[in-house]
Amino acid sequence: MWPRVVAFLTFLTLPLLAQDLKINMGPVAGSVLQRDNDGRADLKIAGTAPRASANKFVEARVVNDKGEPLAGLDWKALERVRNNAWSGLIKGVPQGGPYSLEVRVAGSTALDSVKDFFVGDLWLLAGQSNMEGVGNLADVEQPDARIRSFDQTDRWVLATEPLHQLVNAADRVHWRKDKEGNQKKLEGQELEQYVSNRKKGAGLGLPFAKAMLQRTGVPIGLLPCAHGGTSMEQWSPALKDKNGDSLYGATYRRFLAAGGRIRGILWYQGESDANPKVVAAFPEKFEKLIAAFRQDFLQPELPFYYVQIGRHVSYTNEAEWNAVQEAQRKLESRVPKVGMVPAVDLSLDDGIHISTADHKRLALRIANQVTHDMHPEIEKFRPYKRGPRPVNAKREGDVIRILFAEVNGKLVTVGRLGGFTIHDAKGDKVPAVFRAQIDPRDGNSVILSVSGKLPEGAAVHYAAGRDPYANLNDELDMGAPAFGPLPIEQ
Repeated sequence: MWPRVVAFLTFLTLPLLAQDLKINMGPVAGSVLQRDNDGRADLKIAGTAPRASANKFVEARVVNDKGEPLAGLDWKALERVRNNAWSGLIKGVPQGGPYSLEVRVAGSTALDSVKDFFVGDLWLLAGQSNMEGVGNLADVEQPDARIRSFDQTDRWVLATEPLHQLVNAADRVHWRKDKEGNQKKLEGQELEQYVSNRKKGAGLGLPFAKAMLQRTGVPIGLLPCAHGGTSMEQWSPALKDKNGDSLYGATYRRFLAAGGRIRGILWYQGESDANPKVVAAFPEKFEKLIAAFRQDFLQPELPFYYVQIGRHVSYTNEAEWNAVQEAQRKLESRVPKVGMVPAVDLSLDDGIHISTADHKRLALRIANQVTHDMHPEIEKFRPYKRGPRPVNAKREGDVIRILFAEVNGKLVTVGRLGGFTIHDAKGDKVPAVFRAQIDPRDGNSVILSVSGKLPEGAAVHYAAGRDPYANLNDELDMGAPAFGPLPIEQ
């Protein structure tokens, strides 16, 4: 009987030993790993193994969703087990997925695995409320299994609207303040009630990812980090060491937690800096922020795409609002590897937030720039341009001609062309324009018919004020940016 008891006890211990084979470091289920320039990613993995495996090799492979090993990535020996631990490097996992990583001890059938991870492109979403997304949660962009989100609780999940949920984020900087002014994380019933009552939260991140996936076939990972109502000062890189108690610190922490490498940043912010106290410092702070991201992320040419602030149904601090827009417009010609996308012609779902429908339009505008700049292999998008950019304004008799560059096809408008005004040297509006029309002869110019004598130092503005009627686009629906003052050449 004794040998039978020993055999039985041995049988009982085998599962326990097998459970000691674990992957403790490596890809996470549902995650997206940033590919390199060759479209591949290396997997650094490590874990534990049973005591009986001492000095044996751990083997690993990567398989597709059918359980088939990827070419060149079938079982390969990593390192020997030492002190119940092992590690290794799997090189050259190609873009795509979902994949599974499997490991075993050589000569054993016991496995541990990580399922459903991807290799693709990661995009960080940052800024204030229009990046956080406050569009109505109706007719939202539908999810795709190949688009994942590293949500604000630091979990990889299917990317669905709303992408941002601050109230239970891992980082305290995002929490609400209670009645005593203390930051409080929503949990339990309070959180459930908040989620069930939520009516707003659609943004541009998911439709952007959907457009890029459809064009490239490359899986997309999103890192939502935006926070409504925040100023450039609150995003200061100088607060990095405060970690989760600062926006920049929290974003840097999440960048590292998601793998420490991304494809680019999408940014939408500036509304909170459109006030007399801080607007003068906005251009320098914005430029320093971009430089800090690139330095801290160890990616000196990290692509950075941003939205020029759009409309706000308000008539306070109009000059400062336009100053922020003008600073954003000028930045893209001064800083390399950045792109600006206008939003001043888009519809709103409340007094300041882009509508769900027009977040989709805005996302396509960004995707057009990104595809042109970063995917030269896609022939269709090589001719794409940034969209109308003002070059100069010249007086030609009774009209003023405004020339635009970067026009896709020709300039277009729906209904009466609006948004163009003349201002004097002090910035005050001058009643002069009685007709604005696109020049049908070249499609790259707008002609303003003016009455009366223009004052000395007169200049053209487009989309002046906080809530203008502006509707100039090109044939790809790339909008013209708010601009001004643009001096009028006599």
